[in-house]
Amino acid sequence: MFKTIRNAWSIPDLRRKILFTLLIVVIFRIGSVIPVPFLNMDALANVMQAVDENGSLLSYINTLSGGAFSNATIFAMGITPYINSSIIMQLLCVAIPPLERLSKEGEDGRRKIAAITRYVTVALGLIQGTAYFFYLKNSTDESGAYIAKYTSGFAMWFAAIVIILCFTAGTALIMWLGEQINKNGIGNGISILLFAGIVARLPYTVNILKRYWDVSAQSSGADTRYFIFVPLWIILFLAVIWFITFMQDAERRIPIQYAKRVVGRKMYGGQSTHLPIKVALGGVMPIIFASSILSIPSTIQLFAKPAEGSFWDVVLDAFSTSGWLYAVLYFVLILAFAYFYTTIQYNPIEMANNLKQNNGTIPGIRPGRPTADFIAKILSRITLIGALFLAVIALFPILYSDITSMGGLSMGGTSVIIIVGVALDTAKQLESQMMMRHYKGFLD
Repeated sequence: MFKTIRNAWSIPDLRRKILFTLLIVVIFRIGSVIPVPFLNMDALANVMQAVDENGSLLSYINTLSGGAFSNATIFAMGITPYINSSIIMQLLCVAIPPLERLSKEGEDGRRKIAAITRYVTVALGLIQGTAYFFYLKNSTDESGAYIAKYTSGFAMWFAAIVIILCFTAGTALIMWLGEQINKNGIGNGISILLFAGIVARLPYTVNILKRYWDVSAQSSGADTRYFIFVPLWIILFLAVIWFITFMQDAERRIPIQYAKRVVGRKMYGGQSTHLPIKVALGGVMPIIFASSILSIPSTIQLFAKPAEGSFWDVVLDAFSTSGWLYAVLYFVLILAFAYFYTTIQYNPIEMANNLKQNNGTIPGIRPGRPTADFIAKILSRITLIGALFLAVIALFPILYSDITSMGGLSMGGTSVIIIVGVALDTAKQLESQMMMRHYKGFLD
C-alpha cells in the first residue's frame, strides 16, 4: 500500500487528487472540533465521558463521527444520516417497484436516486439533530448543572433552532464534502470521511491503553495483569487486521463455460471464465444493522432513566453490552442480517437467466432452474462463512473486555473492518488510475 501511494505521488495528476482529498479531510476535522453555541461545555464533557463508555447508540455514533458527537460540534451527526439514508434507499429500491425501475434506468436513474438520498439525508439529520438537542437540554452532570444554557422560555427555543440548524447544516456539508472527493479526489468520499473519523479516535484508544498500563505500574496486586493484557490487545488487534485483509479478498469462483457461436464468418464465445462471489458479501452492513438494533435498549435507558431496581431497569440492564444476552443476540442478528442483505443484493434466478441468455453454463449443471438452485446453494454456504467471520470480529472486543475488564476501548470490530476496507479500496483505486495513465494503447 505504501509503495502504491509513493508511486501515485510521483504522478502530478494523482498528486493533485491526493492533496485535494487531504484538504477535504482537514476541513472535516476542523468542523469536528467547532462546538455549537449555547452549551455548557464542562457539563457536556462530564456527561459524555460516561456515555462514551456504555456501548449505547450514542457511543456508536460518537465513534463514527470521530468524537464530534460527544463534543456537540457542527459535525456532531457525522456521516451516520447519509449511511442510514443509503441503507433505506437500498431497501426501498427492492421493496417499491417504481424505485426498482428507476435504479435500472442507467445513469439518469442513479442520479435521481442520489438526489432522493440527499433529501432523505437532510431529513434524517434534522430528526437526529432535534433528538440530540432535547437530550442535551434534559441532561445534567453529577453536580446538577444542565448542558444547555437555556432550558425554558424564548431563549430556549431560539437556542434550539440555532443548534438544530447547525447540526442539520453540518450533515449537509459533510455530504457535500464527500461528493467533492468523488469528483476531484481519490476513493469514495463518504468512506474516506468515515475512515478519517474512526482513525481520529485512535489517540483516545491509546490513552485508554496507557491508563490501564499506568494502573499496573502503580500497583503490586492483581492489577499488574494489565502488563500482559495491554500488549496482548495490541497483538490481537494486528492479527484481526490481517484476518480482515485476508477475508476482504477471499472469494468463491464458480466456473463458467460459454458456448461457441458463429456470426457471419466469425466465431464468438467458447472461452472459460468464472463467476466470483466474495465471502464478505454484505461487508460491514450486517454488523451495522445488528448493533443499531441492540443499542436501542441502552439508548432508551439514557433518555427514559427508569428508577434503579425497577422492572424496566432490570430489563434494559439485561441488554447491556457486557451481558451474555447481548452477545448471543448480537451473534444471531449478524447471521440473520447477513442472509437478509445477501438476499436483497443477489438473485440466483436472475443470475441463471443472464447466463442462459449469454449461452453460458456451469460445467455439470443444466441451465435454468438447476443453475439457479446451484448458485443459491453456493450463496448460502458463502454467506454462512462470511457471517461467522463478521460475528467473530464483532464479538471479539466485547469478549476481550469482559474477560480482561478492559472497558472503554472504542476500536470495535465494526471500526476495524471499515478502516481496513476503505484502505484497501482506496489503494485499489490508486492502482487502477496509475494503470490507466501508464497504458500505452494499441497504437504504440
